[in-house]
Formats: sequence, structure tokens, C-alpha cells
Amino acid sequence: MKFSIVVPVYNEAGNILPLLHEINQAMSGRGVFEVIYVDDGSDDGTHDTLQRAQGEFSTLRVLSHPQRSGQSSALLTGVRAAQAPWVITLDGDGQNDPADIGVFLQRMAADGGPADDLVLVGHRIRRRDTWLRRWSSRIANAVRSRLLKDATPDTGCGLKLFPRDLFLSLPAFDHMHRFLPALMQREGARVISLPVQHRARQIGESKYGVQNRLWVGLVDMAGVMWLQRRRIGQPVRRDSLWSSLADTLGMYWLQRRPCSAPVREER
Repeated sequence: MKFSIVVPVYNEAGNILPLLHEINQAMSGRGVFEVIYVDDGSDDGTHDTLQRAQGEFSTLRVLSHPQRSGQSSALLTGVRAAQAPWVITLDGDGQNDPADIGVFLQRMAADGGPADDLVLVGHRIRRRDTWLRRWSSRIANAVRSRLLKDATPDTGCGLKLFPRDLFLSLPAFDHMHRFLPALMQREGARVISLPVQHRARQIGESKYGVQNRLWVGLVDMAGVMWLQRRRIGQPVRRDSLWSSLADTLGMYWLQRRPCSAPVREER
């Protein structure tokens, strides 16, 4: 097995089966793979729909959180459970087009095949969202790019491909999924953005808004900046009051942002 496709979901019952059909079509003829859905405490029938889908899709594994723990926790649960060395992630709302997985695999092959430091990230050129979501994402991406210097125009795109071991080497914290390119660059990875399709949501509603896209992320962005400096070793002076204060606040931030949840795998 070469690829594990991880899809975190929360209240996406109507999108489960259409997306599973598309994923399996996109992966047809590409070798052995698995699809891991992580149900993050849904209460709309997502759990039952996934259980029934296991009878139709032999590649499907279903993991469940007893209560909602957040997208980063669901992503971490899925990657930990993955059996393949390479992980592909998709949002569960159907707005990512699984056909773009082929674009990623072609780029991987053109780059010389799998490499432990290669990370591919989707860039949604034409967003199919409301003007408010497009505006909030544009501002968040601009602020993040300026402060973190990750050279990634669209970190919010759910379509990503990366080595499983690289992801598991990252410091885990709530909302870490918003900063994966910067965190992986911190570990020496090459992050390459590729243009991908973006589709309008057909079923359900978005779980995220302006507040939790920008304002809630400011503290985490400061924490990631601290992690970058700690890795690069810029503020190393042990006799510096500011350096000691930054380390104290940084460790406090990590401890206050847990990213884990109890999990059960459905059989």
C-alpha cells in the first residue's frame, strides 16, 4: 500500500457517498490504497452513513471521536491510523475535486518519485465560496504569508500530499492544520503549491467563519513564529529576558492547545 487518503468530517452525511465514489474513481488503477474517514463527533447521521458505506467500499476505514475535537485532532487521528507511507488529505464537504489527486501524483512522478521531504499543497485559483469567505481567507493568507514567510498562497486548501512520518514528527496543537506548510518547512521539507479545482458546496453548510479563520488563529500564528525561531535558533541567548519570556509563553501555549481525542475504529 502506497497511499492513505484521510478525510476528516463533521456533520457531512449528505456528502459521504458522492465523495467516496469520486475518490475511488480517481484512485482507480493507481495501486492499493485505503480511505480513512474520521468522524469528529457528528450528530447528523454521518456515523450511520459511514458504517453503511463500509459494505460498499472495501477500501474504507472509519474512525470516530465520541465528541467534537476539531479538524486538527481528526486529521491527526487519521494520519496516525494510516498504513501507507504517503498521506493524501481532502476536505469532506465535496469542494475539493478528487480528480486533482492525479495532478499531485503526476507532479510527484515528475519530481523523481516519492521523496521524504516532498510536500504538495493545493492552490484554489477560483474559489467557489461566498464573498465573505473569500475575503476572510484572502486576509488570513496575506497575514500568515507575511509573518511566517511560508511562500504558500493557500494553506487552507484541504487537498495535500505529504509523507506520513513527516507529519507525525511535527509538534501537535489544536488548529495546526492551518499552518502545515510552515511547520513542514521547519522540518526541512520542500513545499510546492499546485493549482487545483474548487467547487461550490452542494450539501450542508460551512462550519467555519471569519472569527475562527482569522482572529482565533492570531495566537496560534504567534506560537508558530516562536516554533520557527526555536528551530532556526535565532533567539538563542540564554541571558536574554525576552528570549526566556518567549520560551515560557511558547511552552504554555503548546500545553494549552492539546490536539488529541479518544478514537474508536468501526468494523
